[in-house]
Amino acid sequence: MDLGLKDSTALITGGAGTLGLAMATRFLQEGCNVVVCDASQASIDKACEQFAAFEGRVLGVLADVTDKHAVAQAVQHAVDKWKKIDVLVNNAGFARDRYLTKMSEEDWHAVLDVTLQGAFHCTRAVLPMMMENRYGRVINIASRAHLGNPGQTNYSAAKAGLIGFTRSLALESGKFGITANAVAPGVISTPRMQQRPDYQELTERAKSNTPVARLGDPADVAATVAFLASRLAGFTTGETVHVTGGRYA
Repeated sequence: MDLGLKDSTALITGGAGTLGLAMATRFLQEGCNVVVCDASQASIDKACEQFAAFEGRVLGVLADVTDKHAVAQAVQHAVDKWKKIDVLVNNAGFARDRYLTKMSEEDWHAVLDVTLQGAFHCTRAVLPMMMENRYGRVINIASRAHLGNPGQTNYSAAKAGLIGFTRSLALESGKFGITANAVAPGVISTPRMQQRPDYQELTERAKSNTPVARLGDPADVAATVAFLASRLAGFTTGETVHVTGGRYA
């Protein structure tokens, strides 16, 4: 199915991480130009090497999404190369798990700042351009954890906040031809997760507790993001799509 993404420009924050790379791969396969935005230059360089076959269609930019000046520069680099940004994927984020009584203020702010403040800076940077072009797609990577997880008050609060951000943005931007949606992955099998000592236990638990009896794959998330980024999803906005294999509780 042609998603109509050819020659679009997509900027992905956290673009050199596992989910970011999966999304970048899918966008490139759909004919997009891709901006891999990440806070690690080494990871950006590695990602660009991985995408060598897509020469001329991948741009790596270094930016800490909590720094509005760095974000503005990253966006400008993309505009200088491709004149526009059609799709923004706010994917940057991480977990720093502890029970609330043991959680430091640093752990609290670090998680919320990257997820929420990062989405704020990046969306605000691209929105005027999208409004002028009367077209845009903003996709925020939330998590099933927005429903709450023990030991993740910071992460769950950040992801729940991102969903509220998405809904408000959808209401503000729809008249400009811009949609805003969230994707909430469940348990996704990543290299980091595969290194956990309880990985096999997690896999077996997923088989017994998830209607689609397996762990998710990064490609599952990327496929959902690609659809929401496409012109086919032009009447879908303000939604949260759970990519969890049917697991909610």
